[in-house]
Amino acid sequence: MYQEILFYVLLVLVAFLYSSVGHGGASGYLALMAFFSFAPETMRSTALLLNIFVSLIAFIQYYRGGFFKWNLFWPFALASFPAAFIGGMITVDVGLYKKILAVLLLFSVVKLLGIKFKTATFDLRQNVFLALLIGAIIGLFSGMIGIGGGIILTPIILLMHWADMKKTAAVSSLFIFVNSIAGFAGLFTKGFEFKTEMGWMIVLALIGGIAGSYFGANKFKSDFLNKLLAIVLIIASIKLIFT
Repeated sequence: MYQEILFYVLLVLVAFLYSSVGHGGASGYLALMAFFSFAPETMRSTALLLNIFVSLIAFIQYYRGGFFKWNLFWPFALASFPAAFIGGMITVDVGLYKKILAVLLLFSVVKLLGIKFKTATFDLRQNVFLALLIGAIIGLFSGMIGIGGGIILTPIILLMHWADMKKTAAVSSLFIFVNSIAGFAGLFTKGFEFKTEMGWMIVLALIGGIAGSYFGANKFKSDFLNKLLAIVLIIASIKLIFT
């Protein structure tokens, strides 16, 4: 009983933290479920399902704040949606890929912590071909391991200086939403059973997601969001290395 309560409290916290930077939180949910010994066959579908709801809430908050850029979003989404659907249909041993991704994320953390948002030049012109390629790769990988891809896309956009932190969060949240739907659809073709505890997890994740995205879009400053993102990426890296 106490373990169940602890799990749900941590679920709300994860949703809050991830949604504040425009993420759905799948990597955090997967880490929680692994720690609390959830059945492996249900983890990916559950994480994607929670991702769909939380990322949508995050997008709505950032969109209302006027931070969404359609021109930045569409090339990533156009290539990632079909790739994520295919990835969701694939069952592979992704242990090596997870370790490689973890290392890449840690490098991103080091770089991100060195970015000075007040002086850096953002909104550079996006390379559409490169964005399509990035979207396809992230989409395929995301569908395969059950994440929305925001932990990969967000640092790429920031490091390429295609957008500042809040615009990146707006684009990443919708990207995660689209990817999660595609990945879940691919997974659904192999069979899916909705369980009662998933309903409670959705409700609690929504509570954390609404609060986190509100503060991220309206209250937190960009430099604070930058530090939060670094924390999110570190958590995701640790999860990828040890699970």
